[in-house]
Amino acid sequence: MSALQHRLAALGPERLRGMRRGIEKESLRSLPDGKLALTPHPAALGSALTHPHITTDYSESQLELITGVHASVDSCLAELTEIHQFVLRALQAQGDERLWVSSMPCGLPPDETIPIGRYGSSNVGRAKSVYRMGLAHRYGRRMQTISGIHYNWSLPGVDNEGYFSLIRNFRRHAFLLLTLFGASPAVCSSFVEGRPHELQKLGASGTLYMPHGTSLRMGRLGYQSEAQGTLAVSYNGLEGYAASLHDALTRPWPAYETVGIRNPGGDYNQLATTLLQIENEFYGTIRPKRVIFPGERPLHALRERGVEYIEVRLMDLNPFEPIGIDAMTLRFLDVFLLHCLLSDSPPDTPSEIRELAQNQHLTAARGREPGLELLRRGTPVKLGDWGLEIVEQLQPIADALDELDGTDAHALAVAHARSTLRQPDLLPSARVLHAMSAHHDDSFVAFVRGQSALTHRQLLGLPWGEPQQSRFEALAQRSLDDQRAIEAADTLPFEVYRQEYVSAERLGRPRTVAGQGQALAA
Repeated sequence: MSALQHRLAALGPERLRGMRRGIEKESLRSLPDGKLALTPHPAALGSALTHPHITTDYSESQLELITGVHASVDSCLAELTEIHQFVLRALQAQGDERLWVSSMPCGLPPDETIPIGRYGSSNVGRAKSVYRMGLAHRYGRRMQTISGIHYNWSLPGVDNEGYFSLIRNFRRHAFLLLTLFGASPAVCSSFVEGRPHELQKLGASGTLYMPHGTSLRMGRLGYQSEAQGTLAVSYNGLEGYAASLHDALTRPWPAYETVGIRNPGGDYNQLATTLLQIENEFYGTIRPKRVIFPGERPLHALRERGVEYIEVRLMDLNPFEPIGIDAMTLRFLDVFLLHCLLSDSPPDTPSEIRELAQNQHLTAARGREPGLELLRRGTPVKLGDWGLEIVEQLQPIADALDELDGTDAHALAVAHARSTLRQPDLLPSARVLHAMSAHHDDSFVAFVRGQSALTHRQLLGLPWGEPQQSRFEALAQRSLDDQRAIEAADTLPFEVYRQEYVSAERLGRPRTVAGQGQALAA
């Protein structure tokens, strides 16, 4: 029995049954012609500030749908489906908008006209909008219209050391998820207008692509920045991770100091002139997370109470799935994350961190290229061979989960991954390019328009009862009431609120807590 299998057996069935997951799914609102919808967040959906399941991400036009925490994959996807059903009914009632089913955006207007999310007049609502204005100044608004799926995952009894061990292995093996589930090999040319890029033209439709690309969203066109490129965040423990974030959140950055907090007219440009305005600005494929108290900084929560769960951030929307992801994918993720947790996980080094960044960019741009080589601890290895090695190691974990469930669903997810690695034409990124070629004259926008319309019809065609409608309408109304209560309770001037919120004192201090096995912060 291997060391991994010993550790798996040591977990025991009760801890495995305690696995929990939830989904946050972003989607742009688009018009039937494939252009971005510029309307405000629909009032029927409630308050984007306070609704527990329906909010906006960067743009007023970018919905974010959030499930609760679930003990099973099926119940998680059932809730996400229900949220979609309510949202699409609300969109249908107010016009002809639908959800754009690709991670890469629809036809975009000039950068300055992409609407930034609005959250009302409260200090916390204004801060959310000012933060987004800061992102616009720092990275441009187009980059922020990229959408994805975040998978939140936890297992009982895992301490800080265990979660950071998982995170290090996840980062080492993230190329496999980009290959298996990347579904954004092409984009509308409006996305890169005026920007340098390495994309190739496809036909005469205004489509740009990478012939062997898997996920442009996770490549050099996605969430990248020169400033964040200076960060070499280590994941060897919460202490070092917290120190890296603390530095980025308190270190002035000259280019952002030039932008300033306010413009000459007094309007806010950004929350702060530091390298990061707030923690969420740090882009990564995976994050350690902790539920925060109202007004609490995420870094403070981690330092005080440790890691509660991890957030996987590299999943593309699958345009062939009505809600962007399916049960087989989630089961594979569960098996993969357990593998990351149970496998040996040596400390990372600056050279490995650079190597992993290069592997990510290569996989995103060329992941289906025959014979493509990545680096593994300085040694070239074929992506396909390395991926199959990992998949073979997943089998005992899949079998253990299936024994618990009395099914073969996890083993089927692993088998499907194995077969698509061996036949790259079956991968989602290849299927996108094939569908564009076969049915849409190589047009990215035409393909996603068609899939968005199909998804719209499929979800509206599912059964929907009055109790469901009433429950979601009540949630929407309650969220509007909650927003008004927050606004009525505000007493601080916004500038005082902003200064207090971004102050270094709010980030917490290094602490060692008995029983945690390590310092909770640095």
